[in-house]
Amino acid sequence: MTADSATDRFERALASLRGLSVGDALGSQFFVPANYPLLKNRELPPDGWQWTDDTEMACSVLAVLAAHERVDQDALARSFARHHDFDRGYGPAVNRLLRLVREGGDWRELASALFKGQGSWGNGSAMRIAPLGAWYAHDPEQATHQAEISSYTTHQHREAVVGAMAVAAAAALVAAPGGLPTPEALIDGVVALVPRSAVGAGLRRARDMLDYRDAGTVAAVLGNGRRTSAHDTVPFALWSAARSLGDFEQAFWVTAQAGGDVDTTCAIVGGIVAAEPAGAPPADWLALTEELPDWVPRVPARP
Repeated sequence: MTADSATDRFERALASLRGLSVGDALGSQFFVPANYPLLKNRELPPDGWQWTDDTEMACSVLAVLAAHERVDQDALARSFARHHDFDRGYGPAVNRLLRLVREGGDWRELASALFKGQGSWGNGSAMRIAPLGAWYAHDPEQATHQAEISSYTTHQHREAVVGAMAVAAAAALVAAPGGLPTPEALIDGVVALVPRSAVGAGLRRARDMLDYRDAGTVAAVLGNGRRTSAHDTVPFALWSAARSLGDFEQAFWVTAQAGGDVDTTCAIVGGIVAAEPAGAPPADWLALTEELPDWVPRVPARP
């Protein structure tokens, strides 16, 4: 196994974050009715693509990893709350949670109390986590562990936690030494790393549908994030990523044309595919995407 320096880990995670931000920002443009015909024809909308809460939260994941070289839950919750921009499209429950954390509330109590004590099973902890998977490319098992820890700061329902674990595992396996996995090996590897759950069952169905070509048909079975739950989002996103490894453009269009929660599914897919250099977004797409915020580190804290 090759050496894995702090610089290597950081650069992989930053590359994944950039891919996530492009998928998120471009995907969000297709909630605008005037852009619907462009999606059908795979044409880009006008520039000025702004990212959403998906990217904003993923930025905190990278910032905490860069500072601590692991997930520090308190630091992560503080970063989420400090940088929370209400206008970025957060869901109502997380909006309230982060406001209360900013005002001094305990994230542990607040996150565990959501939805009558069940915790949120939304896709929020999955949408932000691909950069962490890229960071742990040499240790996919640790990627799933750290993703689990990260999810609890906002999403504590089992399905949300497993959704985050699955996305992190996928990004780690894509970025791992030895080259890109086959689509089948990627899904099999993720299934082996996550506990049995509705998300896991969806992933097994995704594995069985890898020979399907129509994303709409697959989304009709797996979901496309329309319900904003982890098990309605993650299996389809991993199917789409697995089908398009090494090709960001193809991955984006396949994912977006299935509809649903397009910014989130495309953020997840973009973060996974871009975790490996061949899957980087086109330079002109990156140029059209809103810059990452100034507070996101551009170099590792330690060499």
